[in-house]
Amino acid sequence: MVERHRFDTLLIANRGEIACRIMRTARRMGLRSVAVYSDADAHAKHVREADEAVRIGPAAARDSYLDQHAVLEAARRSGAQAIHPGYGFLAENADFVDACARAGVTFIGPPASAIAAMGDKSAAKARMANAGVPLVPGYHGDDQDNQRLQAEADRIGYPVLLKASAGGGGKGMRVVASAAEFQAALDGCRRESRAAFGDDRMLIEKYLTRPRHVEVQVFCDSHGNGVYLFERDCSVQRRHQKVLEEAPAPGMTPELRHAMGEAAVRAAKEIGYIGAGTVEFLLDFSQGQNGSFYFMEMNTRLQVEHPVTEMITGQDLVEWQLRVAMGEPLPLAQHELTLTGHSIEARLYAEDPANDFLPATGTLERFALDRDGAGLDPSRVRLDSGVDSGDAVSMHYDPMLAKLIVYGNDRPQALATLTRSLAALDIRGVTTNRDFLQRLVGHPAFQQAQLDTRFIEHHHDALFAPHRYRSDDYAAAALVALDRLGNERASDSPWDRHDGFRLNAPYRIRIALCDPAHSQDADDAQTIVTVDGHRDNAHEPWTLRIGDETLTGERQRLSGDAIAVILDGHRRRLQARLIPCQASHLIELADANGIARLYWRRLDAIDHGHREAESTLTAPMHGTVVALLIDPGTPVEKGIPLMVMEAMKMEHTLTAPADGQVISYHFQAGDTVGQGDVLLEFAAAGQAGE
Repeated sequence: MVERHRFDTLLIANRGEIACRIMRTARRMGLRSVAVYSDADAHAKHVREADEAVRIGPAAARDSYLDQHAVLEAARRSGAQAIHPGYGFLAENADFVDACARAGVTFIGPPASAIAAMGDKSAAKARMANAGVPLVPGYHGDDQDNQRLQAEADRIGYPVLLKASAGGGGKGMRVVASAAEFQAALDGCRRESRAAFGDDRMLIEKYLTRPRHVEVQVFCDSHGNGVYLFERDCSVQRRHQKVLEEAPAPGMTPELRHAMGEAAVRAAKEIGYIGAGTVEFLLDFSQGQNGSFYFMEMNTRLQVEHPVTEMITGQDLVEWQLRVAMGEPLPLAQHELTLTGHSIEARLYAEDPANDFLPATGTLERFALDRDGAGLDPSRVRLDSGVDSGDAVSMHYDPMLAKLIVYGNDRPQALATLTRSLAALDIRGVTTNRDFLQRLVGHPAFQQAQLDTRFIEHHHDALFAPHRYRSDDYAAAALVALDRLGNERASDSPWDRHDGFRLNAPYRIRIALCDPAHSQDADDAQTIVTVDGHRDNAHEPWTLRIGDETLTGERQRLSGDAIAVILDGHRRRLQARLIPCQASHLIELADANGIARLYWRRLDAIDHGHREAESTLTAPMHGTVVALLIDPGTPVEKGIPLMVMEAMKMEHTLTAPADGQVISYHFQAGDTVGQGDVLLEFAAAGQAGE
């Protein structure tokens, strides 16, 4: 067993929000914190917040955050006696744990033997069977011949799930619906697994069609004690990666909670576990109301979603980790742990949900949560962030920016707080999934806890439907624009006013509003709002005409970004933000019902430019070319994969836009490409040779 002792200086071998979160607990416990950083993160938030920071290499993770020697050298230089790995990078690397022991540094996590036992998923399944933990039917054998794997998949029955034996986080994972698709899926899984883990062994499991993903937080110490801190539902996922998590899991009976918790503790003790771990189960209610659960895997580290467990238990799990690493017994026994209220976490990613969730890069012009304007209780809303306004989001690392965690006395209250909190987030400069999260949380099926791991797929049409603008959206936006125009005056001359002033007549201004999804130069895409009134009389409402509809309206400024809009006596509280754009302004109006965005201009300022759609095969993001799949000149059908690129630890396949052929590739495997780079020359059928 690794010797554990007290320490006063902690190095966090990670970055972003988890590094910042660990530092907060370390600081409260009186520990000195040391950050490590790559060249890409020299000015990152976790570096700014640490007591000390050490450069460990260039931007690429393999040359910095995954470089064991560099991390241990940073610990030596800074005098750190302990290393917390966070999650990802070296968190589940048994070799690194051994290296820490040789260097006399305490690793905040389980022993290497426990990581190795769960790191090989096939061997882990066998250990769990011995411990009496239920398993999903599947194949976890050592024979990795392609034909053997195909035969096992045929035996289990489709659909099956291919998973990297050494993997996690959705890497090297595919759902295979039929025997005809198996070989191509296997090739892709092997390739992605080799790139992510240096290991292409696969396991196969029966794919349950509508299971829930429920995981149990466990903790063990070096004194033989083990407890579970209840469960989390992590069913809502995209690309097998979690998007929303909540605790406790909806619909759990005390009996089922106890059975899953006890099974999770047995799993941990089977491998001699110490520290924080998560045992993940598939929960299937299709066979009855009591629910059947099956062991999926164990994450031998702290999880991204640990804050929801902290919210419902009142415990600081990072503090538990540090105390256990110092050799102390668990702070509480099982009977002393209590579950109170409900908590939900939303992961905020730099990505474009409308473009297949492709990662996004750029500079965050603004990143803030308007707590005052939204009337949020600080004790019930937590924003764990790894970025601030002005920070750059690069192509080199996972695209998660922050986690928004809320608490309520019950699930409906937590949901209401989450929708209000999402509306209060002001994010500019980088495309994120914030709007998509609000649609998810507001969807009736999620509100009613009708959850499963394919939730987004089942409700795709509703979740990606365009926003339906109403008259009150246009009227509210016009009032926001009117307030801005009232402050635009180049001089004191009445002839130089932009606010609708007319001599001896009421103010009038015509405002053109346009959905950002439509071209601003199309007359039929514009909605014209004519506003009349007396600006100097604050007690008299404006008259707004939208087509054949006439409304009376007032606007009141509240705290923060909040405003009140009163339309025909109906008062709405909104988060209102006016965002300058290159050729116009964008108004963003957000509340619990969703987010409306509208370009606006004075009608006489409309610029009838034209925007052309792009149809070239360009790089959707910065990344690296992994493979060229088709030789130039080979005829292909529309949809056939042409090349594979990798970015932010995920593979992305580019397919033929039509029947035709590749004329030439502009890059080779291993080349780095920038967002928007033209990757290849393609000729549609009938055009080749022209």
